[in-house]
Amino acid sequence: MSPSGAERPPRRAPEVVAKAVSRVPDVRPLDRVTSIRTKLGVLVALTVTFASFVTWVGLRNELGPTRTLPLAIVLSLLLTQVLARGMTSPLREMTRAARAMADGDYSRRVRATSRDEVGQLAGAFNQMSADLEASDRVRRELVANVSHELRTPIAGLHAQLENMVDGVTAPSPAVLQTSLAQTERLSRLVTYLLDLSRLEAGAAELNLETVPVGDFLEEAAESVSLLEASKQLHYVVDVSPPDLALEADPARLHQVVTNLLHNAIRYSPPGGTVRIEAYGPPSGDHVLIDVADEGPGIAPEDRERIFNRFQRGSAPSGAAPSTGGTGIGLAIVRWAVELHGGTVEVVDDPGGARMRLALPRAHAASGHRAV
Repeated sequence: MSPSGAERPPRRAPEVVAKAVSRVPDVRPLDRVTSIRTKLGVLVALTVTFASFVTWVGLRNELGPTRTLPLAIVLSLLLTQVLARGMTSPLREMTRAARAMADGDYSRRVRATSRDEVGQLAGAFNQMSADLEASDRVRRELVANVSHELRTPIAGLHAQLENMVDGVTAPSPAVLQTSLAQTERLSRLVTYLLDLSRLEAGAAELNLETVPVGDFLEEAAESVSLLEASKQLHYVVDVSPPDLALEADPARLHQVVTNLLHNAIRYSPPGGTVRIEAYGPPSGDHVLIDVADEGPGIAPEDRERIFNRFQRGSAPSGAAPSTGGTGIGLAIVRWAVELHGGTVEVVDDPGGARMRLALPRAHAASGHRAV
């Protein structure tokens, strides 16, 4: 009886076994063997050889069969336990890691040192864990970025509407224009998220038409200049030759150009110039479209990374840190450009940042095309 008067429960056998097993050293001398079947064969051969050796030593020292055989069996079982524990350790580690994943911890990894099927499974498990950890990190970044991007225009729009309702601010054209700009910003973010879902699904449609490049770029520049008038930027459209045309989906191409223009506007200094240039070499089968700004530029180490989802470039030395941006727009640009069979890249420009699109003049099949 315990001091409290209650009978102490007996120690359960599984707990004793588990503790005894946990004290067995985790050694893996068979890791170099490349097949689990070969390992089992080696294990059986070692166990039989060891038991025979112990039996021979016992009989040679005149211990007698009654002592030699039990000793050989016990020692063989211990050897089997040590070797088998090393063979199955990755499986136990995977079990613990899987339980941790169920609780949201994707940082666990398995010691994958063996070369057999269990080692290959452990390597695949580690890769899956890394992918899940990256996906979880992307999901968290998406929630944080979208929450930040939604909060800013919603707060501004709420304050403006509240002031107009309370009579503090008159509904003047300037106030309504500001409210419209905030609404457009919300609409643009929702469009980004819808396009991101299409990107994740890996499917989209192209409605191919012949697009006159000059008129198209003029319309795109005019549409963003009306919405982003606070910086008083100048837009220069230069197309050579003037009748340049290509075969593309106008809606997707407008999305690409406006995303690049919004990116240029974000980093342009007040009163700066945004240039949209298009040219088609006579002997080439691609049309090149450049969108250039007079901002701080893009660091060479960031020029590939910024086209990945939820990635934004670091501020160059001496430049103010970036404010705004979800890290989605340029990923959607690359996706839409690749749907057309083209490429997008950052090219050197001493005056700022320059994005270059290379789009095919014509496609093998015109009209509606499923990709």
